Amino acid sequence: MAKKTVRFRDSVAEYERIAAQITARQYSPIYLLMGEESYFIDALSEQLATTVLDEAARAFNQITVYGKDSDAGQVINLCRQMPMMSSYQVVILREAQQLRNLETLSLYTQQPTPTTILVICHKEKNVDKRTAFYKGCAANGTILESVRPYDNEIGAWLQQFIAKKGLTIDTKALSMLTDHIGTDIAKIENELQKLTVSLPEGTKRITDNDIETHIGISKDFNNFELCKAVLTRNMERAMLIADHFSRDPKGNPLLVTIIALFSQFKELFIVNYLGWLARRKGQPFPSDMELMRILRKSNTFILGEIKQNASRWENRKVFAVLGLLREYDGKSKGINSGGTSDGELLRELLLKIFLL
Repeated sequence: MAKKTVRFRDSVAEYERIAAQITARQYSPIYLLMGEESYFIDALSEQLATTVLDEAARAFNQITVYGKDSDAGQVINLCRQMPMMSSYQVVILREAQQLRNLETLSLYTQQPTPTTILVICHKEKNVDKRTAFYKGCAANGTILESVRPYDNEIGAWLQQFIAKKGLTIDTKALSMLTDHIGTDIAKIENELQKLTVSLPEGTKRITDNDIETHIGISKDFNNFELCKAVLTRNMERAMLIADHFSRDPKGNPLLVTIIALFSQFKELFIVNYLGWLARRKGQPFPSDMELMRILRKSNTFILGEIKQNASRWENRKVFAVLGLLREYDGKSKGINSGGTSDGELLRELLLKIFLL
């Protein structure tokens, strides 16, 4: 049987399920929190550290140890102890990826103590799923495999994250935030925390002005505005933004800009291809709801803009743009760039796009 690949959305769903169980005080004797995305690992370990025991009980029944300063035998001995005047004791093992003889913990995970809650934080990579240690955690505990999001996944998650705070975020503001911070969820959460504290009382909608004012990202010179200028064939505006980017290459990485443009032109390619199928093959063009699902968009206004832009770019030219973006992706990483600066590479790329 083929192994199921865990995707970011699976990690999010599992995180929410585990968090809800902890809130309901439905505990597992073992929590193995592992993977490259540290945000969910930290969030669950913090929830367990602050909610299982009250403050008085924590002094006697909660201990945190670090992998680099411990070994498996010490952790097992701690877990075998009985709680003092409490139903549980909590043992939190941080940096488990650095623990000496991690596999030896299988002696405990195969037969855990029911009055101990062992929280294992294993960051940077997954535990080997073939080991007795992992199998013991799977049989007797709860496992979270925390996967990092791809660039095209972070926007949808961020919208939901913001919605849970009782807020909405404009499309441009969302693009500004994700282009600036990328897929680092912990950093995004930190910036949003500062932003929501700074917003005027009663604010329900985050705009590009809010992002500019409180996070410091220009609302006029960003990848959202650059993509808009390119797609609408506004060469003067696009080159003005490129010139602004060239003066701050660290704040406006060329690779991030190329990824943003690639995402936009890929959407045009899909819409044009579906139109070609409708004209040449007689296949019905998708409804707006179906097209939103295909393109992973959340409202019809954005969909209308994509359709309008697709009409400006026939797929022969879109395909050529995608080829240019692949070429300049390599140049942004130093391949055949001839030592040209990122600012010059961007201007060169945009000129070639507009001349198609």
